[in-house]
Amino acid sequence: MQTFIIEDLKNTQAGKEANRILRSCVHCGFCIATCPTYRLLGDELDSPRGRIYLIKGMLEGRETTYKTQLHLDRCLTCRACETNCPSGVEYGHLLDIGRQHISSRVKRAPGDRLYRFLLRNLLPYRRRFSFLLSVGQFFRPVFPGILKKMIPLRTPALPITSGKHLHRMIIFAGCVQPSLAPNTNAATARVLDKLSISTISVDGEGCCGAIDYHMAEINEAGKFIRKNIDAWWPYINEDIEAIITTASGCGAMIKDYGYILRDDPDYADKARQISSMTKDISEIFTSRNIAQLKNKITQKNKILAFQNPCTLQHGQKLYSTTEEVLVQLGFNLSRVPDKDQCCGSAGVYSFLQPYLSLQLQKKKINALLSGQPDVIATSNIGCQLYLQQATDVPVKHWIELVDEASNY
Repeated sequence: MQTFIIEDLKNTQAGKEANRILRSCVHCGFCIATCPTYRLLGDELDSPRGRIYLIKGMLEGRETTYKTQLHLDRCLTCRACETNCPSGVEYGHLLDIGRQHISSRVKRAPGDRLYRFLLRNLLPYRRRFSFLLSVGQFFRPVFPGILKKMIPLRTPALPITSGKHLHRMIIFAGCVQPSLAPNTNAATARVLDKLSISTISVDGEGCCGAIDYHMAEINEAGKFIRKNIDAWWPYINEDIEAIITTASGCGAMIKDYGYILRDDPDYADKARQISSMTKDISEIFTSRNIAQLKNKITQKNKILAFQNPCTLQHGQKLYSTTEEVLVQLGFNLSRVPDKDQCCGSAGVYSFLQPYLSLQLQKKKINALLSGQPDVIATSNIGCQLYLQQATDVPVKHWIELVDEASNY
């Protein structure tokens, strides 16, 4: 693709990167077929190719309007287009640049600004969110049905068992998962203990930064990123083998730290090392002999439908890793149609674009339930809670199912 980026942007970090990505696009349109919003709306401006043209136009000096912003806002950042792109266009990175560019040129409505401010100042902060959730759970019995479904019941965490082993890894806690699903990381620690892996939690870490970053608040995201690197760094020199993520959205973000801070003289090298050490929990299983764990698994006759989060299959490029692990452990997986499609949660997308999000949620639930599963498994807290709102079939993190099945 030929580009004519304006001089003011051409030699900036964002301008150079956008130019590189834009030039890799060959207009082929393979991305359109996999785009969830294009499937719903049928408007090419709500497809990756259309949004690429809009971003290109902005960077070449064309008028930037609210309509342009709306089309970029509607993108889920699911990155299914990247999986299907024969040219390897880094659409996710280009979209972030586009959103950053337009955020300083098109002023949002006061209500939209306030809503986004509240999301950014509540969700990423563990204590604030935990308090807010506790209040919601206290009043949950008197809430109407729709709101009641949005607030999960309090879930007590089971005891953590992690002995002293030769292999040591950090488990990343994140911001909302400790309150919403406290047993996920506890289950991870217990299962990894069975595989002779010690796990530790690190004080001082916080949100991975994804909420701010994908809302074009780059400076705020950078603070979270650097804070996490500073918290983890002392442990990196103590034979820590990996940083484990059990929320695939966080995993995709942390694996991008090296890219985001590539020009930071103080953090570039550290960020690259952190990214290279970050592993989704499924990757730990593929590098270990899990036969000893398989022999302990029971309840193999239950049918399990696995919802593969976009941040896992498209963001981290772990297309079928988790399914392969579950099959090796003896779980009975049902076929899920259109498994490359987003569930509609997409970070804060379900808050900001509820009309589109609910349509995607319905499509995903229908696909997951088509195999009449006993339980739905996933590997991202946002997907887990969002899907649970739409079905009575239990939705759990797959590591919790492994933990439950191996404790009988």
